[in-house]
Formats: sequence, C-alpha cells, structure tokens
Amino acid sequence: MKFFDELKWRGLVKDVTDEEGLKERLERPLTCYCGFDPTGDSLHVGHLQQILLLRRYQLNGHRPIALCGGATAMIGDPRPTSERALQSLETIAENAESIKEQLAKFLDFSATDGAIMVNNHDWLSKIGILDFLRDYGKYFNVNYMINKDIVSSRLETGISFTEFTYTILQAADFLHLYDNYDCVLQIGGSDQWGNLTSGCELIRKVKTEAKAYGVTSPLITRSDGSKFGKSEGGKSVWLNPKRTNSYEFYQFWLNTPDSDVIDYLKRLSFKTPEEINELEQKQLEAPHLRIAQKALAQEMTLLVHNEEGLMTALK
Repeated sequence: MKFFDELKWRGLVKDVTDEEGLKERLERPLTCYCGFDPTGDSLHVGHLQQILLLRRYQLNGHRPIALCGGATAMIGDPRPTSERALQSLETIAENAESIKEQLAKFLDFSATDGAIMVNNHDWLSKIGILDFLRDYGKYFNVNYMINKDIVSSRLETGISFTEFTYTILQAADFLHLYDNYDCVLQIGGSDQWGNLTSGCELIRKVKTEAKAYGVTSPLITRSDGSKFGKSEGGKSVWLNPKRTNSYEFYQFWLNTPDSDVIDYLKRLSFKTPEEINELEQKQLEAPHLRIAQKALAQEMTLLVHNEEGLMTALK
C-alpha cells in the first residue's frame, strides 16, 4: 500500500487541493508543514493527529516543518462563535517555548535534512502595514474570503478586521516556507481548509508556475457526539506531563469506547494495517478484555511520556 493510500485507509484524508498531483509528487521527497498556534502553554490530545501526521511524513522520507504560530496566535484563528481574547506578547512567547519542547518529542530534528522548527513571528513581525496591504492583501478578493466557511458563519454576529485577516497571514506563512524551505505541502485539520486553500492560491498567484498542495484530515470526534480530548471528568488531556500525568493519560485511552477504538488506532497508531486488523478481530471476539484499548493506551503513553511514564502508569 502506497503512503497516500494508507493515509486514506487510516481516515486521515478529507479534502485535497489536487489529489492526483499530490500523489504523483509524493513519489519523491518533499517538504511539508503544519502550524500550531501557542494560544496555551500546552498542546492537548486533539493536536496529536496532526503532530503524528508530520511524523508519518518524516518516516516516509519527507521533511516536516513544525510551525509555531508566535505571530498568528496574537490574532487567533477565527472561531465559529465569537472573537478570541487577545493575549500579551509575553504570554504568547512563553507558550511558544513550551510548545516547541513538546513538538520536539515527536519529530527527529537531529539529521542534516531532518525536521525543522520555525516560529512565524520571526518573519511576520517584520512586515509593515503598507507592505502587508500591497504585497499580500492585493491578492485576496473580499468576496472570495467572505465565502470561506469560518468567515461566512460569522457574518451574522460580526467578525473584526483583525480576525478577518488571519487567513492572509497564514497564506503568507506558506509563501515564506515555499521560498525559504522549498515547502510545497501544508497539512491541517478539516477546519483549516479555508486557510490551506488561501496559501495555495497566494503561491500560485505570486509564483505563477509554482505548484503547492493542501490536504486536510477529518477532526477526531467521538461516536456519541461528545468532544474528543476530554477525560470523563471533563478535564482536557494535555501533552504536558505537568498538566496531565502518565496515569491519567493512560486511563484516558484505556476508557475509549469500543465503537471508537479502532478508528483511533487507525488515525493515531503506527501499527501496520495488518496489526490493526488483527486487533479489530480480537476486539470483536472478546471486547471485555479491552485488548485494542490497552494497545492504544500503551502506544500513546509511550509516545508522550516515554518508557518511564508508561511503567508508572501500568503500576
């Protein structure tokens, strides 16, 4: 099974800007990126799918870039409901450092052509307002932007110009990475589709003959409709061990409902399709043994809390 076909089997592909073109481009090494805004001092399990997707690309010979949104976090990705509260520069800078440490657990930055960590504050903070309007704003049609799902959903209640420009800043990120790192692919959750297409469009317009791609994956949801990423007590499950210890982390995965566990294994585990199919069969034969849940809990805890954390959780 080829890499992209396996991603589809795992349920990790929703929308693609040019599926046939991307499948062909994946035949040789490329550079891809995913952004994480440091709006808090820790990422949570809801971010794991995208983090581990970057890891999958790296394991398949591609170069991942983990972008920490030190600049875009100052604005905040528009929410469907209301404006985000703006945070101070100092808080965002502290959050960015914490998130960089967390991302370094999952990607190999040691090789010469290994993963790269960047912070968009390094370049976006240097763009003046007139340069922003002339060099980027002129490429974005207001009608085109209004039709994007996240913006159109806010037209009734109102959206500030600040949040309205978020998609342009993210597009500027993609162009910067294209120019400086030969990055041709952006990945993200399905809620990022509008931002991904903005980046691809900007590169196409500025570079004329250039080809860039965007691919989203469905957000993880629970089959009962409840939000993924919360423990039974309603607390968020964090990747920072100081906020969620290894025992709580292990228990979160162990408590996965039977109806969800195979989906989670496909999306988050690095087990082969054959191994996952085998676990699914065992789950059907003896669900009370929770074999699939234990396999998921052990793998996720080992990834996030290392061997020592896993041993503590098991004890």
